[in-house]
Parts: sequence; structure tokens; C-alpha cells
Amino acid sequence: MAEKTTEETWLWNGAIRQDASVSQQGLQDSLFSSESDNSLYFTYSGQSNTLEVRDLTYQVDIASQVPWFEQLAQFKIPWRSHSNQDSCDLGIQNLSFKVRSGQMLAIIGSSGCGRDSLLDVITGRDHGGKMKSGQIWINGQPSTPQLIRKSVAHVRQHDQLLPNLTVRETLAFVAQMRLPRSFSQAQRDKRVEDVIAELRLRQCANTRVGNTYVRGVSGGERRRVSIGVQLLWNPGILILDEPTSGLDSFTAHNLVRTLSRLAKGNRLVLISLHQPRSDIFRLFDLVLLMTSGTPIYLGAAHHMVQYFTEIGYPCPRYSNPADFYVDLTSIDRRSKEQEEATMEKARSLAALFLEKVQGFDDFLWKAETKELPTGTYAVRNQTLSQDVDGGAAAKLPGMIQQFTTLIRRQISNDFRDLPTLFIHGAEACLMSLIIGFLYYGHDVKPLSFVDTSALLFMIGALIPFNVILDVISKCHSERSMLYHELEDGLYTAGPYFFAKVLGELPEHCAYVIIYGMPIYWLTNLRPVAELFFLHFLLLWLVVFCCRTMALAASAMLPTFHMSSFFCNAFYNSFYLTAGFMINLDNLWIVPSWISKLSFLRWCFSGLMQIQFNGYPYTVQIGNITFTVPGDELVAVMDLNSHPLYAIYLIVIGISCGFLFLYYLSLKFIKQKSIQDW
Repeated sequence: MAEKTTEETWLWNGAIRQDASVSQQGLQDSLFSSESDNSLYFTYSGQSNTLEVRDLTYQVDIASQVPWFEQLAQFKIPWRSHSNQDSCDLGIQNLSFKVRSGQMLAIIGSSGCGRDSLLDVITGRDHGGKMKSGQIWINGQPSTPQLIRKSVAHVRQHDQLLPNLTVRETLAFVAQMRLPRSFSQAQRDKRVEDVIAELRLRQCANTRVGNTYVRGVSGGERRRVSIGVQLLWNPGILILDEPTSGLDSFTAHNLVRTLSRLAKGNRLVLISLHQPRSDIFRLFDLVLLMTSGTPIYLGAAHHMVQYFTEIGYPCPRYSNPADFYVDLTSIDRRSKEQEEATMEKARSLAALFLEKVQGFDDFLWKAETKELPTGTYAVRNQTLSQDVDGGAAAKLPGMIQQFTTLIRRQISNDFRDLPTLFIHGAEACLMSLIIGFLYYGHDVKPLSFVDTSALLFMIGALIPFNVILDVISKCHSERSMLYHELEDGLYTAGPYFFAKVLGELPEHCAYVIIYGMPIYWLTNLRPVAELFFLHFLLLWLVVFCCRTMALAASAMLPTFHMSSFFCNAFYNSFYLTAGFMINLDNLWIVPSWISKLSFLRWCFSGLMQIQFNGYPYTVQIGNITFTVPGDELVAVMDLNSHPLYAIYLIVIGISCGFLFLYYLSLKFIKQKSIQDW
């Protein structure tokens, strides 16, 4: 049995040495990559970086990982569940390691092993957790939020990119906001081209990024664009959360080869994975195998089989070491007995590893073997020196530059979404034509007062409802990207607020023009230029008010369904208390107060005053015809209580109130999406 174990170990070591040879590397490049260029176009030219974790014990609050609205759905009080000690669990126990620039450390393990908790602690995003003991050191200094923002770039698991921008435009817009003010435009453009070359994105640089619904680059290329967004400011430490998730094996292998090349460019690369396949496993410099928050192995990837063989767990022939040893250390929870047995085995393996690395300063297990040869990476193009690179001391672009960049990015993305623009335009045109043709043909015999008032109410009340749903859907599709960019400090809430509000005005104006102009002339409303302008301006304001209400709800509430529910509830309340369904004089106190906030009520009042005030209206009852001042007809419905200029100011004030809520929500409420909880 011992001879067979030794034989299998030497077979594995021999295979690994053979794969590391130059001839085999060339064969592997031809099989797994369409780009055989191993040159380094974009290296990190600053001082060498180190990341050290010392005796880390981290407690996870499981209840905090559950969104507050889901806790309410389970009839639990969110703030009380957080104080429950039963919901706390140790995510990491007694973890120590030290890695340096030029190395790629892969954290592997089964679900619940502590990978996510470790990344949260290192990146300073310990959501609901608490460090019980230990420290994180970056470049010999205790970790602080400022030091993390200066040195560490975090690439999330899910790609958060605008789908209608090209790869080059996506990187160029980020370069405008992320690189220091001292960079000239030529330097920014060069940095973008260097990143495109380093990530092998030249062939798709002018292709749209795309997403699930918009055709664009491939999944692997989109993931490399996400890496490029963080690589633009040339960080020394690059952390990636499951970068191969959702990719096929070929694309995943090419992506990890790219990360390995980035590590060779004087960077420290740390990635988390579930169970990488064997050819990906061979690309790692270091491997940290974890289970239940404790380290089982930490050392060179090509020494992992030797380590486990020495402690009595050799890897079977033709098996993937990552698969075999992750399965070996996984906790089997199918029954209580199996869970206790696997937990006991994991504890013994963890204790054995800690005993073996007790005397090492970096806590890496080292074997007495010759180091494997590494591939050759030629440096083609060095980057700018460190004194001009981005950092904490460098001044980033100000709020005005952030605003101009954000509004250009939003307009570019929105106006390339031609199908959506066409649908919105067709929707406004169709609604206008339907209402217009319903009331068409009254040139000789004018509409009755009841029909005209119904027409004016529909003009102001029907189209805003569609706008609300469109705005909410769009905001929630961008919510996760907004959350991550605000968290990374790419910009602040103020510039985004103004860019979002003003960036939607072109589409808003076109939408109201397509809807408002045909319906006015088809229904034969008073053909006076001044009245048409006042009518159109009030319609523009009420649709804009609906947009601001939808923006505020989208920022205040965490899900699309909650935002649409509350907007629908408010809209229906405003609709019913607008003065058409029931006279305003007949409302009791609660709906009366709601009507004062109803922008539909003020819109209806304004449209009625524009059409009837100062205009004698002919009324026919049987064979009797008489003239009634339009002001009196409007006053009967209690729609003449405020002058016309006051109505415009009230609608503007309501819009400003919603905008203020929107800004406060962006400023103080974390814009988490469902996948970020």
C-alpha cells in the first residue's frame, strides 16, 4: 500500500513537472488560448505589495444576511433579530497567511468554507460581521478604509456594466472619473489602450458590452472588462470573487491565464473559487484550502499533493487534486452522524496543518523540492511611474467632472437602446392617437362640458402611469452597478443625482412632445398659441413629477416589486382624489389632505382653467340655450381655488420634494440589490 502511494505521488509530481516545461507550455497555449502573446503590456511599477492576515477570527451575523423585507415577510422584527446570539456563527477561525506581489493566491473550498467572509474582511466590506480577534496588514500597515481604497481593487462576482456602451467607451468613462486630475487626456487614453492590450480585448474593443438581453461581447470578455474597470487605476492588489462563475471551461481557463499574467506584472492577485479544474489549478502560485472557516492547507499549488500524501491522503491517479481535496474536507450534512464525523476530520486536518506551519513566518507549508520553472513574460510597455498613478494622495476629479462624465455616459447608453426608445415613442404616439380619435370630429358642434372635462382628466392622468413603470424598471436594473460604484468611491451621490435627473430630460421632452402635440389638435381644444404653450408646459411638469416620484421610490425601496407597489398605491390615491371622480368639496379629511399632494389634482385644475377661464361656454338644456362663464363651471368643481401660476408652482414644489427624497435616499440608503444582500 505504501509503495502504491509513493508511486501515485511521483506520477503526479512527474506530470506537473512535465506540464511546466517550455514545450508543454507552448502546446497548452495553442490548445487553450487564441492569443499566444505572453507579453506584459501593463505592469504595476510601484513598490512591492504584501497582504498579511494575523490570527483572524471573524464572526458572521447570519440574520444580517437576510434582507429586512424578507424578515418582515416572516413576521420577524429586523432590528431585534440582529441582537440574537443564536444567529451568529464563526466564519473564520485562527487564519494566518502572508502573500506578496508576483503571486496569485487561490482560495478554494466547498460552500460555507469562509471564502466570502475572508474577502469581506480584506476589502473592508464586513456586512453584518465582526472581527473577534486578529488583524489585516497591507504593506506593513494595519488595514484602514483609506489604505484599502488606495491599494486594493475588488472585482465582484457579477458583472455590473452598462450594456449599450462599447468596451473602449466603458473603460474611457471610468478613466475620466477614476484617474487623478494630473493625468492629461492623452495619458488617460493611453491607460485605456494599455488595459485593453493587457486583457487581450483589442478584437472586441469597439463591440458593445451587452448583457442577458442585449447582444454584445462574450461572457469571458465581459468578465475581463469588469477586471479592466478596476485595473485602470493600476492597483497593486487585485481581489476577485469567483471570477470563473458562469463561464465555460475554455473561457475560464483563458481568464485565469490572464490573471496569472497580471500577477507576473508585479501584482498580488487573490481569487476565490469553488473547485477549479486541473489545468486551471496548475496556474495557481499558492492555494488556500478552507473548510468551516479554518485552513486545511496553505502553500504552493504544486506541493499540495505531496503535503496530503505525507499525512496519509494521496490523490488517486488521474484525479483532479482540487476536486479530490475539496471533497475530502467538505462537511457532509445529510445526517447528524455524518456531519459530526466530517467535522471531526476537518478539525484534525486543520490542527495538523497549524502544527506543521508553526515555525514559518508566512504560514506557508514548504516542501524540500526544487521550484518549478515559470513561464517567460516579456515586458513590452511599462506604465507611468508611481508618482503619477492614482492613490489616496492624488486628487481625483472633482464633482463637476464627475457630473459631466456621468451625464455623457448615461445619454450615450440610453440613446443607443433603440428598441426601448422606439417602444416608448410608439407607446406615447399610440396613446395620443387613441384619445385623439376618440374625441375627433367636433369642429362644428363642440364637446359638452362633461366630455371636455373627462378629456382633460385623461390627458393628465393616463400617460404618467406608463412613465412610472419605465423609470422604476430602469433604475432597478442599474441599482447594483450604482451600489458598487458608490462603494468604490468612483463618484459621490451628488454628481450622480444631477446626472440622472438631467440625463433623462431629452427622452422626457421627446416623450411629452409625441404624446401632447397630436392629442391637442385632434381633440379640437382651443386653438390659441398661448393656451397651447400653457397646456403643454403643465403636461410636461406633471409627467416630470411622476418621474421624480418613481426615482425616489426606486432609491428608497430595495426591490422592483416594492417600488412599483408603493408607486401604484400613491398614484391610485392621487388619481381618485384629483377632483374628477368625486368633487373636492365632498372629500372627508384624509382624502382631502391626499388631494393637496396629488399632482394629478393640480394638473386637472390647471388644464380646466386653461380651457375654460375667461371663455364663455354655451350650454344647451333641451330647447334652451344660454351662455355661462367658464370660470363658474370650473368653480363648481372646486378647481378654481388657486390661480394658474400657483398651480405651476405647486407642481414644481411637489417635484422638488420628490427630488429631495431621491437625493437623501442616494446619500444615506445603501443602494443594495437583491444579489448584494
